[in-house]
Amino acid sequence: MTINIHPILSMPFQENSYVVWREGRSEALVVDPGLEPELILEFLDARKLRIAAILDTHGHADHIAGNGAMKERSPAAPLVIGVKDACMLSDPVLNLSSPFGLEIFSPPADRLIVEGDILEYADLRLEVYDIPGHSPGHVVFVLRETPIHVLGGDVLFAGSIGRTDFPGGSFEQLAMGIRTKLYTLPDDTIIYPGHGPTTTIGREKRSNQFVRP
Repeated sequence: MTINIHPILSMPFQENSYVVWREGRSEALVVDPGLEPELILEFLDARKLRIAAILDTHGHADHIAGNGAMKERSPAAPLVIGVKDACMLSDPVLNLSSPFGLEIFSPPADRLIVEGDILEYADLRLEVYDIPGHSPGHVVFVLRETPIHVLGGDVLFAGSIGRTDFPGGSFEQLAMGIRTKLYTLPDDTIIYPGHGPTTTIGREKRSNQFVRP
């Protein structure tokens, strides 16, 4: 059955939240709920979808601000994040909300994940890759369908990459993760990034000026 991946743009940081579900199913994943969670909830209501799990690629404020609203809607849905970014959920300094005059707190994680973990929710199977560099515990979620889909957060963008000048950032780590874990995927692999339009592995290998194969 077809997989649907619907982006929902969250302002003011133009962050992409995603609702992911398999055609014909009533359960969905919510990935990186941002600062306008009401838009996600309205979409879920319109499609008559319920939340099976809340997945955070990393702990920066624009990707976790909607966690509380999702848990309020579906308390039993597990909140999932990489083990090294879990501390950001409850710390506005670490999650970078304080520098913007905000105080964003998320509910605690229900499940902490690492490289190689497999997530199975809503009739979907996702592999977990650790790709630090934008944040210390950044993960991406890989759906091995045809083509492969990668929910990539702030790792690889169309023509760009995630910032590495935040606390705990490292260009070397990010570039290595992109080269060894993403650029080894088939060229038709679709990347769903945390900001900007979708892209493909093949396109980025050919034209991304920041990380060459």
